[in-house]
Amino acid sequence: MAHVRKSIRDNVVTTVTSLTTTGANVYRTRFYPIAEGKTPGLAIYTQNESVESATMTRPRTKMRELEVVIEGYAIAVSNLDNTLDQISLEVEEAMVTDVTRGGYAKDTELSSVEVEYSGDGEKPVGVVKMTFTVTYATIENDAETPV
Repeated sequence: MAHVRKSIRDNVVTTVTSLTTTGANVYRTRFYPIAEGKTPGLAIYTQNESVESATMTRPRTKMRELEVVIEGYAIAVSNLDNTLDQISLEVEEAMVTDVTRGGYAKDTELSSVEVEYSGDGEKPVGVVKMTFTVTYATIENDAETPV
């Protein structure tokens, strides 16, 4: 078995693979190789996680809030804003089709969106960073099983 965190991340990858704009260009890493043949594309990774005890009796139930980041990348000479907005639209709508992440979570909620641009290369690059808060619970001696 794997940590519930990995199961949630795997579910997110499956959820956003084959979207209209990004297709199969989905990468399980924050180190995304920006190359024209691989964009538009998505990079998926987990970031911070807060953990609190929900019960006093051992083994305690741990309530967790996990930050799942989905970064959408695009390279374009024109309409870069429109492409990033379309990526964001498709990802946001896909992520709410199952807020339980296949039964591993209690809820999934979009918590922030950031957009960045760079003109350093031959063509402008844009990134839309969507952070989702995924709430889930485990027992402190069993982080492989959601409760």
